[in-house]
Amino acid sequence: MIVLGRLQNLANYRGFILGSVQREFQSKYRNSILGAAWTVLNPLAMIVVYTVIFSQVMHNRLAGASSAFAYSIYLCAGVLTWNLFAEITTKAQSVFLDNAGLIKKINFPRLCLPIIVVCNAGVNFAIIFGLFTAFLVISGNFPGWVFLAVFPLLALQVLLAIGLGMILGVLNVFFRDVGQFFSISLQFWFWFTPVVYPASVLPDEVRPLLAYNPMAPLIQGYQDILVHGHLPHWRGLLPAAVLAVILCLLGMQLFRRRAGEMVDEL
Repeated sequence: MIVLGRLQNLANYRGFILGSVQREFQSKYRNSILGAAWTVLNPLAMIVVYTVIFSQVMHNRLAGASSAFAYSIYLCAGVLTWNLFAEITTKAQSVFLDNAGLIKKINFPRLCLPIIVVCNAGVNFAIIFGLFTAFLVISGNFPGWVFLAVFPLLALQVLLAIGLGMILGVLNVFFRDVGQFFSISLQFWFWFTPVVYPASVLPDEVRPLLAYNPMAPLIQGYQDILVHGHLPHWRGLLPAAVLAVILCLLGMQLFRRRAGEMVDEL
């Protein structure tokens, strides 16, 4: 009943959430000449660079993949989805600090703020991933119906990211070093995840450690779908799914207990 009550409360503030997402999107390009066109040009440039440099100049190839664009697709599948995870967690860990003035002046459900973070990141990701999907279709590398498996992976990744982000966001209000520590940790986390390299290149004694990295099976799942055209190993994603649920529950509980104290700290 408590959860349903919170969801109903958030639904009542959907106008506030949508308005905040719209303002965030518009403010990014308010004083630029090309305006919202940059939302297409920036990701398009990145995809072109990955394609030209890694497929045509460096001639990178992946084992078991015959397409000339295999490594570019592998790289985009990992980098684009990792950036979504990084954007949600990074913004969520500072969302209460960044909106301290709003929290003190206006009475609204504080859980709107993490939802706004997810929506903003989702809009950015939808644009760039839409362009990437168009590239797959044009280049003849679209995986077919298997592509639909991307969406449950995205849902799981968002749950993992926002659960972790909420915990970090609350802790960061009371201990400001949390945000700095996480920024450094995120860099190491990126390179310990097979985003730009296949897991097979890791030493045999290091490879088993990937089992403790919840992002590793998620990124591999995207790469399996988009590069090889087959479904991810769903059973291998079970630990990440359990962790995502635990983090979300812990984040909600921590927020509920510390919401009053947070206002004083801000």
